[in-house]
Amino acid sequence: MKRRREATPEPGCLRAWAAESQALAGRWQAARCSGSGPGGAAAREVRQQRGGFGELLRRMRGLPATLPTLPLELTVLYNSLLFTVGASDSAIEGEAEGIRQGLLRVLEACGVCGQDLSTEELWQKVLQEVTAGELQAPLHRLGALQAAWWLAASRLGSTTGLFRLLSNTEGPQRACCGKGENELLFLLKAWRVPAEGPSLPLVQSTDDLKEILCTAAAFLQGLQELEAGNFPTALSLFQEAAGGFCSKRVLGQIYTCLGCCAQRMGKPQTALQHLKRALQVDFQCLPALSHVAAVYHELGETNAELEALALLYEALEKNPPAAAPSSPYFLIRTELLVDTPVLASLLRHRHPSEVKYLLAQRCLQDGRVADAVEHYLDFLALLQEGLQQQVPLDGSSAVPRIPEVFLEAASALEQAGRHQDAITVCEEVISRTTDLIPRMLRVEERLEQLERPSPGAGLEGGLLSQKESLRCLAWRAAGYLHQGWAWAKLGESKEAITQFSRECLEDAVSRCMCLSVAENLLPEVEVLQKIRLLSLIGRGMQFLELGKYKEALLDFQHGLQISPGDPAAASYLVQALWKLNRKQEAAARWQKFSQRPPGEDGQQEVQGRSFPLYLVSCLKQAMFPHSESLAKSIQDYLATTSWDPSS
Repeated sequence: MKRRREATPEPGCLRAWAAESQALAGRWQAARCSGSGPGGAAAREVRQQRGGFGELLRRMRGLPATLPTLPLELTVLYNSLLFTVGASDSAIEGEAEGIRQGLLRVLEACGVCGQDLSTEELWQKVLQEVTAGELQAPLHRLGALQAAWWLAASRLGSTTGLFRLLSNTEGPQRACCGKGENELLFLLKAWRVPAEGPSLPLVQSTDDLKEILCTAAAFLQGLQELEAGNFPTALSLFQEAAGGFCSKRVLGQIYTCLGCCAQRMGKPQTALQHLKRALQVDFQCLPALSHVAAVYHELGETNAELEALALLYEALEKNPPAAAPSSPYFLIRTELLVDTPVLASLLRHRHPSEVKYLLAQRCLQDGRVADAVEHYLDFLALLQEGLQQQVPLDGSSAVPRIPEVFLEAASALEQAGRHQDAITVCEEVISRTTDLIPRMLRVEERLEQLERPSPGAGLEGGLLSQKESLRCLAWRAAGYLHQGWAWAKLGESKEAITQFSRECLEDAVSRCMCLSVAENLLPEVEVLQKIRLLSLIGRGMQFLELGKYKEALLDFQHGLQISPGDPAAASYLVQALWKLNRKQEAAARWQKFSQRPPGEDGQQEVQGRSFPLYLVSCLKQAMFPHSESLAKSIQDYLATTSWDPSS
């Protein structure tokens, strides 16, 4: 190896660099003891020491690399990179270039070129070429930093390969990974920094860094297995991570993931234990509370679910500050290495407006009408504060489209007997959607599959997609439908008939009745048809009350054309025939209908699983309430006549 003698640092210069490095590390240790977190002396010192170590490293790299100076240079690089991470509070991929430059300096001192090598190949080359014992410990420490960057980038394979190489430098007596054992965790636990003589102080020990790497590796692999659906393996890895070295904040996140994993394994009680443990460890781990509510919902324990949601809303309203890092303050921490999309999804913080909506929705679904009204009105008040700023626009929100929320609120108000308020809320939906609906709507045989729009999208003008136009038709039609039922409850039959008969309902269905894709009705068209059916039943019921039996009969007949075999329409049809004294025809219809096997009448679940929540109350109101009395009347009629309805 050729070296320019005049460029080699003098022993005095080397001692000065070492003293400067030691002083910088000493200042950090003092600040670390006095600082309590990012806002304390430690954080200020991080920003200062980053510049100090960076400047020292630049001076050292101003001279050619030599074997005598490399242990010091690599130690300074190690400390400098740690401060870089601490100052940015993230493991930045670009900063890994500093490690690459350090490895190239090592090869330069050995007279070897490695500019064209990838980072993985560069590590392999360095560990093959370097035999000097004084470089082994600094290289292993640098390898641990490299592993941290790769873990932060979810490059688990590269991390495993690096520790294979580092383990090979420890000699042939090293233990081997057993069958079925996690290789990366095995290698990390078995890894030891080679012994060395007196060295400069490190701003974060390799023992601490090793523990953090082990915890992060187990956590990341657990997340990968969870995403892949390998729940038992994920559970084992999360349990391994929970026993590792991390802050209370990360431990709460790990227990939250354990709870989610147990829930997906069909173990809700175990999931609740883990989630409650997460809250015990970190009371600010609010995603755990959100998952607790979801588990109780799955168990059907509505009281517990609503209690969890109420606690979550209260906690979010208080807007607690972010949890402070654990003490002592570490530059590389587990949370910096596990920031993945999977974890972000599991730990997504709900906004207060989302939780308020969930409270309203769950109360309405459970029949707690008074509570539902209160929560819906609170939610509508939040709209005045700017919902777009509170709810994420990526489709992950629990809040549906805003017109649907208005219609659900109208349904709750109607069930609570506040019919005029329900009419007013529906009028808001009608007025906002009317101008958005084209006069002629042509739907192609195939509609593009659109991503779920944001809660407030599609209501502020502009051209709408075909599917969006159909949705607007359904929302407006549902508004008229609810107004019809509200007027009916107020005893205003004529006004109710007017609302049930609004031209938009006729237009909506006439435009869309014939549309299908692959012989299946589009969901939007199916909803429109159901609304048309319910409006016809509602109007027919009003005609019955007014004694207009012929008009009622026509409505029920049209309803059965839309939904053949619908039990409500069929029952009301029989009643209308009976009222018209067409008893033989009524008996024949009743006989035919009553002999249908269960499941062949096309009846949808009233619980609203097949149709939007805002239609559930309408479905209930359209149910025929006089089945037993009508059946008895027909049976009595058949018993007193010789006419056979089956003939």
